[in-house]
Amino acid sequence: MTMACHCRGCQKLTSSAFSLCVSIPTTGFRATGIEPVVGALHGDTRHLYCPYCKNWLYSLPADVESYVNVHPTLFDNIEWLSPFVEVHIVEKLAWATTPAMHSFKVFPDPKTFRQLVEEFQATASSINADSI
Repeated sequence: MTMACHCRGCQKLTSSAFSLCVSIPTTGFRATGIEPVVGALHGDTRHLYCPYCKNWLYSLPADVESYVNVHPTLFDNIEWLSPFVEVHIVEKLAWATTPAMHSFKVFPDPKTFRQLVEEFQATASSINADSI
């Protein structure tokens, strides 16, 4: 599921209004190659970076432990990456807008999150995996 996060932490990490990510089940994700390192903000959510190039690779959100938020630096093409959900809109900059279909003041509860994932899967089936 594609997401935009408007929290102050993501604003700092991206030097922008929000961060983009694709939230996928941890069971379908494995980091290979160089061992990523925790960097930047240190808290309940862990943000992992490439120790060589310092790119923000993925985050392990404390709120939803069964999902990993993969950041666009891992994709060759991000043209398809349009946020389906936006979170932490209470910290959203007034001028920042996204085409997200769902908005949450903070992060959705686990039950709502699962429902959003199911809805995203139903609506995003047209994404061509070769374009990722």
